[in-house]
Amino acid sequence: MSDTDLQQLKLQLKAFAEERDWEQFHSPKNLAMALIVEAAELVEHFQWLKQSESENLPPEKHQEVAYEMADILVYLLRLAERLDIDLLDAVQQKMKLNADKYPAEQVRGSYKKYTEYKTK
Repeated sequence: MSDTDLQQLKLQLKAFAEERDWEQFHSPKNLAMALIVEAAELVEHFQWLKQSESENLPPEKHQEVAYEMADILVYLLRLAERLDIDLLDAVQQKMKLNADKYPAEQVRGSYKKYTEYKTK
């Protein structure tokens, strides 16, 4: 997804909310809460599944998971728009921070958090 695609989607979502007079409900607090609700709905689809089952969802379940992921993206984009956050830039900055916290030569193949290993 390019920056242009992301900006276009943000504008489309904003227009959708404005047409329904929902901007009044889309405060950062409410959007963050809605995002968490949708994330919980996503997790619910995987609850109690075996690893192999979670990797091979039946078509109907796969579509439901796709819709939950879409809901999460919608709320995340709305939140970014309301807080004037450039998500692509934020991801780039965060990846740089993660690269410093998790040097590949030190953490390759490890699941441990950066606080659990010694840095050089």
